[in-house]
Amino acid sequence: MRSRASSSSPRSIESVSLWESVLGAGREGTSENQLPDYFVSPPSLPPHISLQPSLALACAAMAESSAATQSPSVSSSSSGVEPSALGGGGSPGACPALGAKSCGSSCAVHDLIFWRDVKKTGFVFGTTLIMLLSLAAFSVISVVSYLILALLSVTISFRIYKSVIQAVQKSEEGHPFKAYLDVDITLSSEAFHNYMNAAMVHINKALKLIIRLFLVEDLVDSLKLAVFMWLMTYVGAVFNGITLLILAELLVFSVPIVYEKYKTQIDHYVGIARDQTKSIVEKIQAKLPGIAKKKAE
Repeated sequence: MRSRASSSSPRSIESVSLWESVLGAGREGTSENQLPDYFVSPPSLPPHISLQPSLALACAAMAESSAATQSPSVSSSSSGVEPSALGGGGSPGACPALGAKSCGSSCAVHDLIFWRDVKKTGFVFGTTLIMLLSLAAFSVISVVSYLILALLSVTISFRIYKSVIQAVQKSEEGHPFKAYLDVDITLSSEAFHNYMNAAMVHINKALKLIIRLFLVEDLVDSLKLAVFMWLMTYVGAVFNGITLLILAELLVFSVPIVYEKYKTQIDHYVGIARDQTKSIVEKIQAKLPGIAKKKAE
């Protein structure tokens, strides 16, 4: 027994001394909140040195204690998981569900006014133009009543026609509008609140702008509003509201496509007009004492 102990003691003593030197160097080279490198990738040992089981358990316990005192940032980086992937502080490119929906609706409107789908744009443009022309010739009550009567005439006639066909052919196809009757058109409370929140944002912006203009926070902006309203009195004397809506629809469905075709020429002339307007506004601001004093400060 003594011979065996004396024969195995040099290797064990050499192993222990080697690991003590490694651990000592690791403690000196690392801080308390940083995991030593040899716990991530253990050093390679010479082939004649073997790690004793008790020493391996001690090293494992020390590694666990060091990992427990690690900071959250180090642990997250070592695990390879980004904070944004865990739900905290999303990336700038992330688009929420409501943002995605609003983006899709804006893209649909853009395609509509730029005549990407000629049939769809033509149908929308023709329908709204006929409705506005009808409102210009008749009262709102008459237009709404005629529209409802026309829709009911189509649906009732089609319902009677399908019923007669089913009676003659002795078929049981069911209601012709069953697919549309089964569609769920209920508005959930969550969707209602989302729409209301989006509307409240625009309403609050409009209220702030109205207060800012009417209480003359900026004199130039209030004067611009006064000049615009003065010009609108002449427009109102010539056109009524329905006529303005008709003109607005014609402009919405014609100006974007024209601008897309002649963008370079239009931008050139618009830039010239903008520079002239800017110079005129600067001259007016220089003559106003309150604005000149504010710029000097």
